[in-house]
Amino acid sequence: MFRRSAGGGRSMALSGLRVLELAGLAPAPLCGMILADFGARVVRVDRAPRSAVATDVQGRGKRSLALDLKRPPGAAALRRLCSGADVLIEPFRHGVMEKLGLGPEVLLHENPRLIYARLTGFGQTGKYAKSAGHDINYVALSGVLSKLGRKGENPYAPLNLLADFAGGGVLCALGIIIALYERTISGKGQVVDASMVEGIAYISSFLWKSQNLGLWNRPRGENLLDSGAPFYETYKTSDGKFMAVGAIEPQFYDQLIKGLGLDSDKLPSQLSFSDWPEMKKKFASIFAQKTQSEWCSIFDGTDACVTPVLSFDDAPLHQHNKQRSSFIKNDQEEISPRPAPLLSRTPAVPSCKRDPFIGEHTEEILLEYGFTQEEIAKLYSDKVIESNKLKANL
Repeated sequence: MFRRSAGGGRSMALSGLRVLELAGLAPAPLCGMILADFGARVVRVDRAPRSAVATDVQGRGKRSLALDLKRPPGAAALRRLCSGADVLIEPFRHGVMEKLGLGPEVLLHENPRLIYARLTGFGQTGKYAKSAGHDINYVALSGVLSKLGRKGENPYAPLNLLADFAGGGVLCALGIIIALYERTISGKGQVVDASMVEGIAYISSFLWKSQNLGLWNRPRGENLLDSGAPFYETYKTSDGKFMAVGAIEPQFYDQLIKGLGLDSDKLPSQLSFSDWPEMKKKFASIFAQKTQSEWCSIFDGTDACVTPVLSFDDAPLHQHNKQRSSFIKNDQEEISPRPAPLLSRTPAVPSCKRDPFIGEHTEEILLEYGFTQEEIAKLYSDKVIESNKLKANL
């Protein structure tokens, strides 16, 4: 049913890459996990003294080092780690790293090949550079939030997927890869300024560049792709589930109408905006007459662009997803999506191990980066580092 994830084995696209990820929320952990899934050796630098519970649920394939950066010996230890790393991912507001003596001027001077990725909401410059914010604020400032929402309702943010993950974690990973490629030519590292506001704006380039096509000239919730059209909508089935309809092109719309048992000659034109509200009611009444499974049996194998809205429980069990091994299990039997995209020769081979405990690999990481046992013992005695081996072995 599921392809079990595995660690090690064949060489992956990013094998040999050394990454330090300063612990943060949501976007930076995703960025680090993407790199780890494709073979990078990612060290998550957690805060010490550590909190009781790790907040990183995207720790797959990472190791953890617990380090107190607020104390000079801890900051010095990170500087030394960065001298042997390829990438640093830092998620703090503008100025935090500089106050610690860990800004890019310092670290790139000591390691000119370092890719210093700064993943923040508002970026490193501008009025809001030092301001707090969350996904909804970044999507709002990008202009995209104004487009999201149904007719007559307030704009709404689709969870925290857009800015945190798409515009943040994914585009930061892309920036890192681009900078690494450029380094193969120049031999030099550089700073990646990944702003989530700009990231989601860039992701939405189609919206910006299609404004003159008439796709978005009606009020929010009345356009082709924002729940205005009856043929681009979700409909409730008789068993309380839903079907998603995306029959935009005329040939696909014809198959939708056929599957619904309607006569196209007796219906208004597909693009008759004034008839859309009534057509949505008609479609809704028809979809409500059968179960989701029954509608799947009608539309599967057609080009009507009608698919079931699957729950997290159902998605891994769907035949298409099973055939592609789109979901994986770790050794804790936890299900998650397989890394994407799929590479033909050097695909990602995600770790099957549980996420690391905070500080679980502190000593082995420091040894790997050239610290001596005496230096590590001094860091322990100064309470600059922590280890969690006991808990990890229980």
